[in-house]
Parts: sequence; structure tokens; C-alpha cells
Amino acid sequence: MRKFLASAKLLAGAAAAGALLSSASAYADQPRPWETSFQTPATGMMRQIEWFGNYTFAFITVITLLVLFLLAFVILKFRASANPVPSRTSHNTLIEVIWTVGPVVVLLLIAIPSFQLLTAQYTPPEEAKLTVKATGNQWNWDYEYQVDKTFSFNSAVLQDADRAKAGKEDRNLYPRLLAVDNELVVPVNTMTRVLITATDVIHSFAVPSFGIKMDAVPGRTNETWFKAEKEGLYYGQCSQLCGKDHAFMPIAVRVVSDAQFKTWLETAKTDVPAANKALMAEIDGTNKVAAAGN
Repeated sequence: MRKFLASAKLLAGAAAAGALLSSASAYADQPRPWETSFQTPATGMMRQIEWFGNYTFAFITVITLLVLFLLAFVILKFRASANPVPSRTSHNTLIEVIWTVGPVVVLLLIAIPSFQLLTAQYTPPEEAKLTVKATGNQWNWDYEYQVDKTFSFNSAVLQDADRAKAGKEDRNLYPRLLAVDNELVVPVNTMTRVLITATDVIHSFAVPSFGIKMDAVPGRTNETWFKAEKEGLYYGQCSQLCGKDHAFMPIAVRVVSDAQFKTWLETAKTDVPAANKALMAEIDGTNKVAAAGN
């Protein structure tokens, strides 16, 4: 009987974990309390950034341990009680060569992949299939889709009082201070160019899972790009101190299938709220079917 109950608990736990994972796939990734690592990468560029972060962290760890060991070694070996007559050596050629050549080698090992990553960030591997202009305001974003029939809409932080009306009461999917009234919608596996500017002060368009962060400067248009490889909701925030409501200027990007995007786009050209409601209803229905299948 005990074995049966243990097996039942294990199966229940596995089912709960499966449901959690299936629901988690709906929002892809987002900030979490006490998070110390990068968010899950959703683009090839973010994977490169994550690799470079781990790569440099290895150097930091080794250097820190080496310096700690040398400090401990010097303290113990050359303390006054153990070394009453200190050495009067003024220099040591071997040591001077090591501490000069060593850092140079380390800097080269860090600089080469660093320059490669920097070049990749500013060199899209293919032509963009979708161009969106993001304009930062105090304290919200305007998105303009540069398609055959250009249209634009505003995206601002979702107020708690408006959650029920917007159908965004699930705080796991739509976190407080990160959820917005109108998400930026893009198709999956599509090279997307983002033109970034501002109307008042300097803002910054940043989405961690995409590995992008670009300043929005009044009177100037900057450019970045991404190619999201996984459907879901991704969150970012303005990353410049842009005024009193800087902390209430989130960025939400909804990555959908190509077919869903085309349907949304046709409706959004004339009615953005209606397009968003239809898209959310379709995605929620798809997720419920997927969860039932698990």
C-alpha cells in the first residue's frame, strides 16, 4: 500500500510538472525573484552572449582563486614570525615576465571572441522580413509596423484595474509591472528589424531573452534586430533612467506562428484591440488543447 501511495504521489508530481512546463511555454521566459543568471535565450544572438558570459566567468573564477591563493601564501610564508629576515631582492626577471605576459594572453583570449560577438550583433545574417519602429515616450512605447499599409499603436504598462477587461488576469502569464495593454507581435523564425528613437528623453529598448539593448535617442534613429526561435511572451524594460516612471515602462513581445501573425496583421491594420483579443483567444485555446493532451 505504501509503495502504491508513493507511486501515486510520484505520478501526480510528474503530471503537475508537465502542466507547469506546458503553461510555462506560453510565456517563454520572464524575470524571476532573486534571479542571478541570464533569462532563457530565445535567439541565436542571446545564446552567443550567454556563452561569452560563461566563458569570461571562467577567467574571473581562475584569476580570483589564484590571487586568493597568492595572498594566503604570502601571508603565511612571509609573516614576521616565520620570516624574521626579509629578502632584499629588488626584482625578479621571471616573475616580471610572467605578470606581464600572463595578463596580455588573458586579454587576447577575451578580446578575440568579444570582437567577434560585437561584430555579429551589428551584422544581421540575412535581410529583415519585418521592420518595426519603436518610439520611446515618457513612459510608454509607440510601435509602427512598416508594411504595405503602415499602422501604429501605443503600448503601456497594464494597470491592475484593467486586467479583467483585457483578459489578462493570470499574473504568471502577465506579471505585474511587466504586462502591457498591447504587445509587440512578431512571427517566429523571422528576421525582424527594429528602428528605435524617442520623442522626449533618452530611453532604451531592451529584451533580455533576445539579447538586444539599444538606446532610443530623440532626433536619432538607431537600429537593432532579432530572430525569435520560440513562440511565447517575452518581457523587457526601458534600461535608461528616463524620469519618475522609468520603472513603469515595460516592453512585451508576443512571438507567434507565421499563420497567426498574418491573421493578426490583417485585422490590426484597422483594429488593433480586436486583433489582440482574437490572437489571445486562439493562443489560449491552443494551450488548453496542448495541456489536455499532456
